[in-house]
Amino acid sequence: MLRQSILVVDDEPVIRTSVAEALVSEGYKVLEASDGASGLAAFREGRPDLVILDIMMPGLSGVEVCRLIRAESKTPIILLTARDAELDKVLGLEVGADDYVTKPFSLRELSARVRAVLRRIDPASASSEKNIIDFGAVQIDLAGHRVTRAGEVLPLKPRAFQLLAFLLEHRGQVFTREQLLARVWGTDYPGETRTVDVHMHALRELIEVDSANPTLLQTVRGVGYIARNDA
Repeated sequence: MLRQSILVVDDEPVIRTSVAEALVSEGYKVLEASDGASGLAAFREGRPDLVILDIMMPGLSGVEVCRLIRAESKTPIILLTARDAELDKVLGLEVGADDYVTKPFSLRELSARVRAVLRRIDPASASSEKNIIDFGAVQIDLAGHRVTRAGEVLPLKPRAFQLLAFLLEHRGQVFTREQLLARVWGTDYPGETRTVDVHMHALRELIEVDSANPTLLQTVRGVGYIARNDA
């Protein structure tokens, strides 16, 4: 299973960018559009799992985009509305929106609404999403302890898998070799930090397109290793 994708449509760049960054940090893939027309086109091309849609936009309004999307898809839609736009909220819900968030809103609240809507629409998918991670061209099944590429299981040793799983569960965070050794091998492990380098090399050989120039599992010079957050 691939990571769920979310389309964010808002004509205010600051809001659009901050929402996108918050969702990416939670593991979603994010598509962006700056107006109703391009948002509708992005929806039809990308077929996201959920749409976050601002109501007040120039040209094609969010309510009209919602109506058009709902005419051809059951994809869940969350509207972003102005504080006093009660009529817009009612219209949005009448044409098929699943929920709405009133501006100004906290990113934490919006993320919670996203998770709730996705669980409500497809509980099984939301549950399994926690255990399957899409990373570059490979998929990591945390529950099944396996890594696959195009359906083919990659020959990954248990400790290397544990190292990969740990980095992915803390994607975007840099860890020193000492920290990884303690967290993955255990504080009482008698080995040296070179062990981490050996396993990282093995991981890169399997999952990177070019292991000599890794783009997924990267080295932060003088610090340690990081799993890229945007892969």
